[in-house]
Amino acid sequence: MEHNKTYYSKQMMTEHGPLIIEGPVEPLILENYEFHKDLVAFRQPEEQHKAIVEIASLREGRILIARWNNMIVGYVTFVYPDPLERWAEGKMDNLIELGAIEIIPQFREKGVGKNLLKVSMMDDAMEDYIIITTEYYWHWDLKGTGLNVWDYRKAMEKMMNAGGLIWYATDDPEISSHPANCLMARIGSRVSQESIQEFDHLRFMNRYFY
Repeated sequence: MEHNKTYYSKQMMTEHGPLIIEGPVEPLILENYEFHKDLVAFRQPEEQHKAIVEIASLREGRILIARWNNMIVGYVTFVYPDPLERWAEGKMDNLIELGAIEIIPQFREKGVGKNLLKVSMMDDAMEDYIIITTEYYWHWDLKGTGLNVWDYRKAMEKMMNAGGLIWYATDDPEISSHPANCLMARIGSRVSQESIQEFDHLRFMNRYFY
């Protein structure tokens, strides 16, 4: 499968000035932008900056960013699932994972996340993919936001809905381990019935389909 990537951008006004939402961004360009020190959800900022450059270099990898002048203040990643996860077991070349979305506290609750997802889906190539995201409450910034698990889940689900991702049931043990955890997905309009059935099989690996 070809992994075509078409660049899109959008400007949004905030009280801190204009933000550019853009991508997929080329690795060399990402490397030359500054990476905000408050982007610490997954690892230290320098390490995460390096990680998104590496993802952008992958054939299927996509990084979209929220840029404030020359500084990355938010991003979303799309990449093949981790080989150790069940979602990689089908070796589907048209299943990619929205692996991370992060926005600095200063720009939260301003629609930046929704806009990152909307711009991500502007690319017609996304209609060839099943895009999944696995949400685990232990990754959520409950302390920083002051939200409880259920309010955070509701806000997160609303943001994902802006990119066309909806809730899907699964018997994955990690997701099933807490009722707030969930699988969300967007099935592109050109995805074959065969791929949808393969995805169903990955969702329910402890069941038999007849």
